[in-house]
Amino acid sequence: MSLSRFFDIEVKSRKKLSRPFPAQPRCPIAGVPVNCLTMEEASQQIIDALRRRSSAAPFLVMGPNAQLITVAQKDDRLFEALHASALNVPDGISVVLASKILGGKLTSRVPGGELMEILCRDSARYGLRVFFLGGLPEAAALASRQLQRRYPALSIAGTYCPPLGFERDSMECAHIRQLITEAAPDLLFVALGAPKQEIWMHENCSTLPIGAAMSVGAAFDTQCGLRRRAPRWTHRLGLEWLYRLIHEPRRLWRRYLIGNPHFVYLVMRQRFLYGRIAGRDSTLSFTSFGQKHGSLPSSLKPACDPLTIESQT
Repeated sequence: MSLSRFFDIEVKSRKKLSRPFPAQPRCPIAGVPVNCLTMEEASQQIIDALRRRSSAAPFLVMGPNAQLITVAQKDDRLFEALHASALNVPDGISVVLASKILGGKLTSRVPGGELMEILCRDSARYGLRVFFLGGLPEAAALASRQLQRRYPALSIAGTYCPPLGFERDSMECAHIRQLITEAAPDLLFVALGAPKQEIWMHENCSTLPIGAAMSVGAAFDTQCGLRRRAPRWTHRLGLEWLYRLIHEPRRLWRRYLIGNPHFVYLVMRQRFLYGRIAGRDSTLSFTSFGQKHGSLPSSLKPACDPLTIESQT
């Protein structure tokens, strides 16, 4: 198949993404909607949507955490990607704690790596095909083999690790699209790092023959042992971020030591300026959050629901 058909991937030519899930509570944090779902609810909804899909457009699954919400305040492409996602699961404990401060209904985090493994288990059960894109060199192939040993019926449609800086190489971008098009997986796991993976999904997946795409961060690397997985006790105590910072300070210091305090500022500003969320949680945009996001772009407004703000008096 010629690569030429894969070069025209301008945003203006994107098809509309699918939203196959019923209306459900969402907690808005600094203008980013986060679905109020548990791990079991998220996995069940994703699998059900994949099993009943016919020729519908693909849908996206993303995991907003403190870093993504903070970066989205100044990154238009990321902000739009998070609003285009059909399901935004609470990936970090910071998002769950922010929800409690704001009066939202998030009860537990839904880590992307854990959700990926559950989806692989259920994909094996229902005959769904998966594709692994990204990660450290060889991580996608190693992770897929490890998951296939754990779930022998899992069907791997393909794996690929793009080189660093691939997004600036039109030939490489076309090659990635060709690989995925030929594989036509039901579920595409994207591990390109945040926010690159979310932006790539938003700008590419609507025209790919897939059922859904999900951002998974470093899940391939931890799944195959190339990066250390934080112990379970750190998850229970909400200290996974500290464990990761200690083991990868050069890569993560800016995210946690600068990004996290800014996230706290955004949450507290929302709390004191706008009060607690009352009634059915939904998408919210604030004119004071981010210099570049005075309000949602008009193209995004149909994805938003009205919100009632509880009086502070």
